Amino acid sequence: MSAALVGESRSDGAKRLRIAVLCPHFAPDTAPTGEVITRLVHELAELGHELHVVTTLPWYRNHAIEADWRGRFVRRETTPWGSITRVYPFPGTDRRNLLRRAVGFVGFSALAGAASLRGGRVDAVIAMSPPLTLGLTGWGTRLVRRGPLVFNIQDVFPDAAVATGAIENRVVIAAARWLERFSYHRSSAITVLSEDLRENVVAKVKQSHRERVHVIPNFVDTDLIRPGDRMTELRRELGIGPEPVVLYAGNVGFSQSLAMVVNAASSFPDVTFLINGEGAARTSLQEQADGARNVVFGNYQPANRVGEVLATGDIHLIPLKSGLGRVSVPSKTYSILAAGRPVLAAIDRDTEVPRILAASGAGLAVDPDDPSAFVEGLRAMLDDLAGWSRRGASGREWVLQAASPPAVALAYEQLIRSLGRA
Repeated sequence: MSAALVGESRSDGAKRLRIAVLCPHFAPDTAPTGEVITRLVHELAELGHELHVVTTLPWYRNHAIEADWRGRFVRRETTPWGSITRVYPFPGTDRRNLLRRAVGFVGFSALAGAASLRGGRVDAVIAMSPPLTLGLTGWGTRLVRRGPLVFNIQDVFPDAAVATGAIENRVVIAAARWLERFSYHRSSAITVLSEDLRENVVAKVKQSHRERVHVIPNFVDTDLIRPGDRMTELRRELGIGPEPVVLYAGNVGFSQSLAMVVNAASSFPDVTFLINGEGAARTSLQEQADGARNVVFGNYQPANRVGEVLATGDIHLIPLKSGLGRVSVPSKTYSILAAGRPVLAAIDRDTEVPRILAASGAGLAVDPDDPSAFVEGLRAMLDDLAGWSRRGASGREWVLQAASPPAVALAYEQLIRSLGRA
């Protein structure tokens, strides 16, 4: 879309929007949040809007800048719907070094801020967190480019990091909480993924700002992710046969109760437990699983194999540590349901994931960090695998109605228009 079209009327009489987007990842980067914001940008473009994205050079897969993108700190490209500016991400190979990661976030956010100031006035600035530092960047962009700031919260930080013990330094925690409040109070709107996250954020802002917090869930690409044959090529590559597969696919971090999953494997010797993903906890988890013949580790796969990865599992796991159910909504829940597979979630009761599973009828929720409850729930599902497979199939029908990409994009369009700039 050319800049000349901005401000002209669309065929439906509504003004085209000009939107700046600040995000930590964007296609072809492989991070889950990158997939979310990439699809949102394209859906907004389909609605006729112009978008200008500022993001990192692709680096997530190996926590190092990919070979084809090295050599320059900043790269800009023009697209049919606007532009993409990619800046150096300050990647760190040691994901457990929180200080290095924090410095990297600050460095990227500063570069992104400088890159985002060019281009003139916009109708809105959308900034994604984490990293929380992009809230400050978004505010700076808003001051210069004048559009209201929409702060998109994927995970509430630093709550999850504090709850897992990943951050213990009181000075760091206090600084993060200050930045969190600062960003919230300078946002024209805050979008969160669930009612749980809305309650969390509302409790941290002034009474006058609480109406600014809106629930807009993430979506799943139901065209890309479809039910598939369980006997996938991935099984062959990993040496897995026709036996039932219990699958965890996603970030292998300290927020997930994956040590409990590895321990449970000994109770099901005829079942393969596949942990497919990478993250800070993977090395220690592999050491724990050493000698367990029915525990297999797989690596991240490209986006075109996501459906195949999800089809590989007969039962999917969402194991989140106690206290984190309200501060983190695993977006993978929608993807699993889109693949037509049942879910066992070990997560805080009365939070979003158990509500999704109850509404769809496609899963079972047990208390978090309770090995006995986890094994009992998993045994019940494996004993009636055919029945749970049928329920998983019904979950796809539910997600088709609840998490459509066009519907989510329309919600953002309507929110931006309601802010009065458009």
